[in-house]
Amino acid sequence: MTTPVRRRDAAATRKALLDAARRRFAADGYASTSVRDIASDAGVNVALISRYFESKEGLFRACLRGTVDEIKQSVLENLPLTDPPRQIAEKLAGPQTKEPHRLQLLLRTSGDETAERIRRETLESISRRVATAAGADPDDPGVLLNAQVVLSAALGVLILRSAALQPLAAADQDQLTEPLRVMIAALLPG
Repeated sequence: MTTPVRRRDAAATRKALLDAARRRFAADGYASTSVRDIASDAGVNVALISRYFESKEGLFRACLRGTVDEIKQSVLENLPLTDPPRQIAEKLAGPQTKEPHRLQLLLRTSGDETAERIRRETLESISRRVATAAGADPDDPGVLLNAQVVLSAALGVLILRSAALQPLAAADQDQLTEPLRVMIAALLPG
């Protein structure tokens, strides 16, 4: 009698590794997270991390890239915008992320120089995208500074909403859009 061969599902394995890594990196930080822990959480062999991501660093990059993609899709999609401050504000005030640990990846210091560089580059990329979405020049240092202030405020809103801080957490999209629009218009007039 032959043992049935279990088919591999590369996409499911990759997703399981990414989900486990996001949770571990967010909870424990880059330096304290081992690839063995991630593989164990995902229920796969540790060698698959090298196969799909080359290294722990590659896996971390993939996690951050996924976070950036989520932000782009939820906040900065459909460019160019006709009324950038209002449209960006509406997106920021909309439904919260389903996976708050993704956001924590962008904010948690890791103690690892390489991970910190990747994180900074990711945040700068998002800031540049915010400036571009607002119709401003992301190569202008003053504009980039203002875009980073907008990003800081947006991240703060997401964090405080996820912490259930009232009345912010209970505010709906209409209540949040106008104050965010005013802030964005003042900082990034385009």
